[in-house]
Amino acid sequence: MISQASNPPVTSSPTQPDFTAKIAKELGIREHQVAATAKLLAEGATVPFISRYRKEATGLLDEVAITQIRDRMQQLGDLERRRSAITKSLDERKLLTAELNKKVLAAETMTRLEDIFAPFRPKRRTRSTMAKDRGLEPLADLIWDNSIDPETVLKQYLVISDDKDVAVATPEDALAGARDILAERCADDAEAKSEIREIIQKTGTISSRVLMSKADDPAAQKFKDYFEWSEPLRDVPSHRLLAMRRGEKEGFLFMRISADEETALNALKDRFLPATPINDQLDLTLTDCYKRLLSLSLETEFRMKTKKDADTEAVRVFAENLRELLLASPLGQKRTLAIDPA
Repeated sequence: MISQASNPPVTSSPTQPDFTAKIAKELGIREHQVAATAKLLAEGATVPFISRYRKEATGLLDEVAITQIRDRMQQLGDLERRRSAITKSLDERKLLTAELNKKVLAAETMTRLEDIFAPFRPKRRTRSTMAKDRGLEPLADLIWDNSIDPETVLKQYLVISDDKDVAVATPEDALAGARDILAERCADDAEAKSEIREIIQKTGTISSRVLMSKADDPAAQKFKDYFEWSEPLRDVPSHRLLAMRRGEKEGFLFMRISADEETALNALKDRFLPATPINDQLDLTLTDCYKRLLSLSLETEFRMKTKKDADTEAVRVFAENLRELLLASPLGQKRTLAIDPA
């Protein structure tokens, strides 16, 4: 007999929205099927139990559809809980404007929600925050507004001090600090981050190379195909990605996920750079923004995403192969008698 409560139930908060219509539309099934499945899951029933013994309630949904409903319910519930936490955080710090609240409520994915929240997230101490502590944010605003050549006002931002956290010894130090502030500002821009993410998704590459000290290591030879490897990220099959990650984990390979740098920088410049910049500070800022902040954070994001996708695909392939094996006739074309244990 299949257990009816071996998994924890899918629960929902009293204030959580009803996702029935949304999930039904996404999966192409009827709302009453989603509602019945959600009710059974909330009562503690497992996917195998529902698919086998509650067909009359779910309208003959199979395990795949029931699993999709369960997982999507969980995703949407997590999204709403995170949305509530973000709204509360912004409200408590007096940062929640009507426009920002509208953006938060309109976010359809966790990624989009986190992008919107990024500029307002409490930050650790960064180069940008240190520059702000040294009083360089007004200089950064002058550069951002493209209203005046900062060279003409640099002297008023210089601070001579033995405290390195306060000192701004040279004009170059002042400009560098202002660029740090603007680089973080650009990296936190939700639309810019989304645009670079899309560039990586569509035209990014995944590459690997052997670590110089490991090229002749006998144990590394099983990864020899990936000693100098590069291909479009969107085309990499799951087994190849997992092999590269395994080689990196074992200390033989170095793997990167990246966009074409020129394409990414041009996208940032089209978004932020004025048509007639007074100086080259914004151009330097955007280059630093991409190389030091955006490219690294988005690479981490895509490493996690591609690993999750590859694991899902590997499990799917294994399940299909196992299913074919289990359903194969044990005696070929000979007649057999089977007993259903249920």
